[in-house]
Amino acid sequence: MVSYVFPPPPVAALPIKGSDALFPVRRIFCVGRNYAEHAIEMGSDPTREPPFYFTKPADSVVINGAVTPYPSVTKSLHHEMELVVAIGRGGRNISVADALSHVWGYCAGLDMTRRDIQNEAKKTGRPWDMGKGFDKSAPMGLLVPAAGIDPSKGKIELKVNGKVTQTSDLAKLIWSVPEVIANLSELVELAPGDLIMTGTPEGVAAVVRGDVLEGFVEGVGDIRTKII
Repeated sequence: MVSYVFPPPPVAALPIKGSDALFPVRRIFCVGRNYAEHAIEMGSDPTREPPFYFTKPADSVVINGAVTPYPSVTKSLHHEMELVVAIGRGGRNISVADALSHVWGYCAGLDMTRRDIQNEAKKTGRPWDMGKGFDKSAPMGLLVPAAGIDPSKGKIELKVNGKVTQTSDLAKLIWSVPEVIANLSELVELAPGDLIMTGTPEGVAAVVRGDVLEGFVEGVGDIRTKII
């Protein structure tokens, strides 16, 4: 029998729409600057350079409807609305043609960002970890099975206190979902439970305590959280 020096932490998991089962979260990968207009607003050239990635801890997930605490050591917490891909079948060097067969489901999600910390890291050439991978930085909606969902198109939108701040279409992704899965699987061996946040459209902006964030991805679902 295995003995631990203290009890292992609970497994991070996402609720599944229409089911009592949970989807265990293994790792969270995030694609940077994957919409042209967002790349421009971040001061980058929106060409098809190879995608790049950063990560968040599995336990940074905030379940749909739960509150999101305003994090410490920042004066500029930004929202980034995204389509999230949940991997159900792992693999290495997955082909673009086969990539979607590795997807278990999808959900709407928010990549919350300590923008001031991220920007300082960019200036100094340091990692983004503390700007992106902090506690409770990944609010996510209910997970829905992949069957019948086309991740190549569909409206993606976020409202803050009822006002639209981000709106675009999945068709504007620079790197499509199959291309991202294929590319990422060359860098790491994907495994069941991995989540991929596929990038955010333009319109990212700061939020404050008391703000209510409500987003959706057409054909996938909603995400709602309040900043406290």
